[in-house]
Amino acid sequence: MPNDPLEDATTSVHQAAGPTGRTQEHAFERGPRITRIETVEAAGIMPGLLLLRIHTDAGPIDQTPVVGHGETYYVPEAAAAVIHDWMARRLLGADATAIESHWRFLYERMTAFGGTGAELRALSAIDLALWDILGQLTRQPVWKLLGGPVRDPIPVYNSCGGPLYGVRSAVAKSPAGWPGHGDPGQPGPLEDNWSSLNAPGDLAEELMREGFRAMKLWSFDAIYRDTGGLRIRPADLERGIAPFRAIRERVGDGIDVMLDGHGFFALPAAIDIARAMRPFRPLWLEDVLRPDSIPAMREFRRAAEVPIAVSEMLVLREQYRQVLDCGAADYVMIDPTWVGGISESRRIAELAQLYNVPVLMHDCTGPFTLLAGLNIAAAVPGVTYQECVRAHLATLYPRLIDEPIQAERGAIALRDRPGIGARWLPELFSPATDGYRQSRL
Repeated sequence: MPNDPLEDATTSVHQAAGPTGRTQEHAFERGPRITRIETVEAAGIMPGLLLLRIHTDAGPIDQTPVVGHGETYYVPEAAAAVIHDWMARRLLGADATAIESHWRFLYERMTAFGGTGAELRALSAIDLALWDILGQLTRQPVWKLLGGPVRDPIPVYNSCGGPLYGVRSAVAKSPAGWPGHGDPGQPGPLEDNWSSLNAPGDLAEELMREGFRAMKLWSFDAIYRDTGGLRIRPADLERGIAPFRAIRERVGDGIDVMLDGHGFFALPAAIDIARAMRPFRPLWLEDVLRPDSIPAMREFRRAAEVPIAVSEMLVLREQYRQVLDCGAADYVMIDPTWVGGISESRRIAELAQLYNVPVLMHDCTGPFTLLAGLNIAAAVPGVTYQECVRAHLATLYPRLIDEPIQAERGAIALRDRPGIGARWLPELFSPATDGYRQSRL
């Protein structure tokens, strides 16, 4: 056996650091081996999205090869480099079902060097794909392997982005082109971002007719871009709350409303926004304050006097623990493809249950982020809502996966398909595509 477990990716036995820090041997010949890893960027459909497939040497099940599917979002080139240039050395030739062993090995080594950016996003994508493989091998959906169901269907709310939300902004040359800055949209079908600012009452009625019971807006983003986030003037406050006033005047309390501030505002401005939002009874305010300082987050929750959601911007379980410990959140929001995949999302969600804090699953980024959240929501009782963008369900996701995701009457039904619930369209993984990479035995 080599001294360095990364030296020989084809060996059937590796050394991995156990939870106690002692070096332990793990025999990885028990399950099918990982034979190939592919990544490609969805540049022509959803810029910023990294698509992942992990191939195995398992024989076809029902005439279908066992291939795991995962994703992550933001700077896909960096996440792909981490996967192929480093993580593949651990994974190729190893047992595809050793999910927790691979997770601990990679996590412990990347955090030794402060790795929580591209490394954690790469690990998230891999974890999704490995759970997908396990589900296919056992002919079970992931939610059943996690111990579900605790609910069916899964309640969802609509984040008011349009068909090109996250696409138009990713290629724009203006400040709104940065990730996290919602573009203003344009008039037209499913242009919920535009409608939320220009016809919010009409949009609320339309969503209610479709069965949605909650909608999230980001009406203060443009104010931040215009004036900065250090302070906020009365006229800008009025501009930001105007859509909420219009919704309440049109439909009353017929639909819950939430505000996403995308982490743009300093504490004094965030408190002013929270006070201005109180009359509209928001279900929560999300990331109005940037989560850089947990004491500041605690002070914001104390002063806001409305429920506070924290935050897909957190990525480490320890950060969530500190937030929960000091009472800085009414809701905890988790993005499965940023925090470490299905494995770590479940651990964070169950941690929040100890504090009686409900959990929200995040998605504005890709179909497998949504599917991962749905599988977790099906198995963890503390999850209260899954985010979705109805425009993405109707326009972008069908161009990426082989089975549509549909929200009906404000919920998404559980899938019985073995694995995570869908597959990437195979034509997306063409070696001729810019950004395509593969590593193989």
